[in-house]
Amino acid sequence: MKYAVQEGNFTPQNWLGELPNGWATKRLKYVSTINDETLPEATDPDYEMLYVDIGSVDATEGIQKKEPMIFETAPSRARRIVQHGDTILSTVRTYLRAVAPIQNPEKNLIVSTGFAVIRPKGIDPHYLAYSLRSSYFIETVVSRSVGVSYPATNPTDVSCIELPLPPLNEQQTIARFLDAKTAQIDALLAQKWQLIAKLKEKRSALIARTVTRGLPPEAAKAAGLEPNPEMKDSGVGWLAAIPAHWATPPLYARYSVELGKMLSEAKITGEYLIPYLRNVDVQWNVINYQDLPEMDIPPAEYPRYTIRTGDLLVCEGGEVGRAAIVGKFDGVIGYQKALHKLRALRGDEDQRFMCFILEWAAQTGVFNAGGMSTIAHLTGEQLRKYRFPKPPKNEQQAIVQYLQCETDKIAHLQREVETAIARLTEYRQAIITSAVTGKIDVRDWQSELEAA
Repeated sequence: MKYAVQEGNFTPQNWLGELPNGWATKRLKYVSTINDETLPEATDPDYEMLYVDIGSVDATEGIQKKEPMIFETAPSRARRIVQHGDTILSTVRTYLRAVAPIQNPEKNLIVSTGFAVIRPKGIDPHYLAYSLRSSYFIETVVSRSVGVSYPATNPTDVSCIELPLPPLNEQQTIARFLDAKTAQIDALLAQKWQLIAKLKEKRSALIARTVTRGLPPEAAKAAGLEPNPEMKDSGVGWLAAIPAHWATPPLYARYSVELGKMLSEAKITGEYLIPYLRNVDVQWNVINYQDLPEMDIPPAEYPRYTIRTGDLLVCEGGEVGRAAIVGKFDGVIGYQKALHKLRALRGDEDQRFMCFILEWAAQTGVFNAGGMSTIAHLTGEQLRKYRFPKPPKNEQQAIVQYLQCETDKIAHLQREVETAIARLTEYRQAIITSAVTGKIDVRDWQSELEAA
């Protein structure tokens, strides 16, 4: 659906390109007000609010999280008041592209001062919300931001960005069209996300079953193992029955467990600077070795505070228990106190099997089981005491080969679904941008839909 192209019907308007005849452009400040209302500092300390921060807003899904808090203990940035019909747009960390319409908000909904709260004036609120979410507008905000690690712009600069402005009836038609179109796309996206969730559940269930009960009969036969082993009580409260020939020794009998070196500002410079790994550098089955910070670790401390190929690194905090095996790397690399280094004490351990064990433990709540309270940090003392299943090494290796094959299949399917999600998201953004800039003619979309 394109507008009919006739001589003189289109006018080039900088980043907007050509606009249909009858459309205009206006700076945002002429069709809206910005940051009209703010909570005063004299607000009752016990005032209860629902707070929205920059990281809680997604350009596609809108506001994803509202955090309850009281004024007295709320961050100083929790001040912007919003109302129905507003649109919030981040002016700090603009690379997050955090934009969301405000629809029927709670009376106590407050957003960060990092947002520009844009209130329509002489423009359809729904159309304005879509215009502010168009690729052109968002990318213009990003391009006008200053700073590298914390890029930001200011509301005044945002207010000077030009918007395409069709007649009011066309604004309303475009908004209705986009409501219908994005609803269709969002329904497809929801299905794809549900499929991702099911694939993750399938992976978790597969790992949990295999590392606690052994290989399925056919896979066991193929590996030369007993397909239906006798089972026994594991003797561990949170662990069900395991094959009778498996053991459950405490982790300290299988691996040395050492926390890394405490990061100190005084140690960032010194004679023996080497790169070191942080919690964030260790993701599931992946370790980042690039562009690492440095810390002073003397060679005499290398055995204690450096890693070697084959070590297993486990996150002490954050996503407790997240783990990855150290691969090949150049030079000497240390590791911070936010990580545990596990090193096998004997040759009867396959670190890959232990990595699957830790994935199962972290994702099924094992670290919070057995009468232990929820833990924000997995101490070395706690970790050493855990009793995990231990098959003979040849069976560990067979389980690893089986799980790697099966989880690779699941990962392949997940990548395909994620690609479809990315394409749908791009299509959604393109439809919004094309509609609000007049690149597609939607004036008769409803009658065309009814005729079809």
